[in-house]
Amino acid sequence: MSNPNLRQFILDYVDRHYNTAPEYLWKRDPNYAVLRHQDNRKWYAIIMDIPRSSLGLQGEGRIDAINLKCPTEMVDDFLQQKGFLPAYHMNKANWITVLLDGSVDQETLLFLINSSFDITATRQTKQALQIDTQTEWIVPANPKYYDVEKELRENGIILWKQSNNVAVDDIVYIYVTAPTAAIRYQCLVLEANIPHRSKHKDLRVDRVMRIQCLKEFSPTQLSRDLLRQFGITAVRGPRRMPKALSDEIASWK
Repeated sequence: MSNPNLRQFILDYVDRHYNTAPEYLWKRDPNYAVLRHQDNRKWYAIIMDIPRSSLGLQGEGRIDAINLKCPTEMVDDFLQQKGFLPAYHMNKANWITVLLDGSVDQETLLFLINSSFDITATRQTKQALQIDTQTEWIVPANPKYYDVEKELRENGIILWKQSNNVAVDDIVYIYVTAPTAAIRYQCLVLEANIPHRSKHKDLRVDRVMRIQCLKEFSPTQLSRDLLRQFGITAVRGPRRMPKALSDEIASWK
């Protein structure tokens, strides 16, 4: 069953934080509310009431849901959780459908709304709304190819593979894969989009970033078990840091 309060909760939130008014574009679907930016006109969300059968759900009638743009590397993780479905009538690689029936908590819902807004917003919009333009990332490091722990301890500043839209002054958390299986380092991006040709035959690297180690964590502080509590079940590629986990780390200071 849909929770009508969640629909209104979202509309109130985006009005208050982003000055977004819903647009109802289709007479055939009068309850479909599009949320988009005023400058570039890109959508960052659409709230719908969808026939349950169209989503493969049991029961009759319709259910409220919201489509949100999601970092590609996070889609699979969310789809393993209750309340998340492949994007309804949108690109399933980087959009996701979230049921508004209470199965997804409000904190996660707001995280995804904020993330979708951030992904689709221009830098000018972020500056006008005084939104922090610094992004935090989690990137995996496989010790089979590179001993990142040794390099960071000895040098402090290293070049690292870049395969996403990392920018100068972003924060990168390095997750060292098994057997460590933990986030070990917090780094600052000093330089990005540096052309590079890898010498390792099994590892293609076209561009790198220069990062500086800011903090080292013990193997138990940000272990895989702790990451699971924040919805991170795997780190197979670069992904954005969940706000809840970022806040948790900040509270340790």
